[in-house]
Parts: sequence; C-alpha cells; structure tokens
Amino acid sequence: MAAFKDKSVLVLGGSRGIGAAIVRRFAKDGARVVFTYSGSPDAAHTLARETGTTAVQTDSADRDAVIARVRDSGPLDILVVNAGIGVFGDALDLNPDDIDRLLAINVHAPYHASVEAARQMPEDGRIIVIGSVNGDRMPVPGMAAYALSKSALQGMARGLARDFGPRGITINVVQPGPIDTDANPADGPMKEVLHSFMAIKRHGRSDEVAAMVAYLAGPDAGFVTGAMHTIDGAFGA
Repeated sequence: MAAFKDKSVLVLGGSRGIGAAIVRRFAKDGARVVFTYSGSPDAAHTLARETGTTAVQTDSADRDAVIARVRDSGPLDILVVNAGIGVFGDALDLNPDDIDRLLAINVHAPYHASVEAARQMPEDGRIIVIGSVNGDRMPVPGMAAYALSKSALQGMARGLARDFGPRGITINVVQPGPIDTDANPADGPMKEVLHSFMAIKRHGRSDEVAAMVAYLAGPDAGFVTGAMHTIDGAFGA
C-alpha cells in the first residue's frame, strides 16, 4: 500500500479514463499526487476529493503553461504524461489548425514536460508517457495524424533516455491498444472491428494500464529506459 510513499507525482491529463486510473493507483500506493485537467472540471474535482490528490487546470496545448506547471511542481520523483487527443478523418479534409493542436498536445507537451521535469528531478527519477499501439500499427484509414503523433513519442523516448541516463532518470512509453474508456467504450460501435485484430478479444481496463505505469515508476524498473511497452491484447501483433 506504500510502494510510492512520499513520492512526488505529477500526472498531466488525469481527470478521466486512463489518467484517472493512474491517479488512483499512485494515490493508493502512498504518493503525493497532483494532476492536471482541461475540459473536465467536475470529474477532476470529484476524483481529487475521492483520492486526496490535487487537481489543477492546465491546457496541454499551451506550451508555456505546461512548462510552468512542471516547473512550479518542484522536484518530481515521477512524471506521467497522459494528456492526448485524437483527430480522425480523411487527411484531405481535416482542418490544419486541428492537426496543429493535436501535435501540440500529443507531441510538444510530452517533450517540453519531460525536459522541464528533468531539470529538477532527482537521480533515479521516472518519466512515463502514454502513447498508443497505433504508433506501431495503423490498420484503418483516417488516423494518420494520430499515428504520427504516437510514433513521434518513440523517437523522443529513445533520445531523452540517452540524455537523462547518466543521472539514472528513465523515460518510457506505454502503448495501450483498445481500452474501455469514455472515448473508446467496450460496447461501442468499433467493438467488433477492434476485437477482430486481437488475440484477447476484449477491451483492456484502465487499471491494467495503470499497473504497467506503476511498474515502470517503481524501483524494479531502474534498468528499463528508452523503451516501448505495449499493452493491447495483441492488437498490433
């Protein structure tokens, strides 16, 4: 129950879905958790009350706001970047401003947050970024920009692992497949299509992703860095 007792944790994007499960896991394990939210204040404040954590509003599309939030959080033992959006549809029809916002949230924010965290992070700190199996595999049309953003995280993690390694700071990407959330419910219209690609024919649970994050944040994963950790029921196999 105290695996992360007194550890300082910041979760960017923690009010719902996978992010909320990560907040709950670290809080249960004794950490001091602050998490950000943007468009879900009611969910965020309810989660904060239930878990004894702190919710702070931050727009992950705003580079300076992200940097300030990480900087003002002080020395972090663990940073988790979960905030992300999807923009789907024919690439020829999508609004370029929407794509730029996707890249700001899915790529720029994780990079700047990771770098800023590392400035104050103690030795053996942990950075975990939530990516997607779609960084490895894109089996359907209409998701090119999303796949681009998740593939970019792979190069980022490999490169920053080299930069931060001498201080024992690890950085890893967790790549979920279909997970039962509001954005991708297990009983949604894509259920049959998604499960047809999978060996384990069900959506994953947010707490299963949180468990992988907790492992990577813990003492047993000190030699694991610059790596992609896929949790997808063999969606991408």
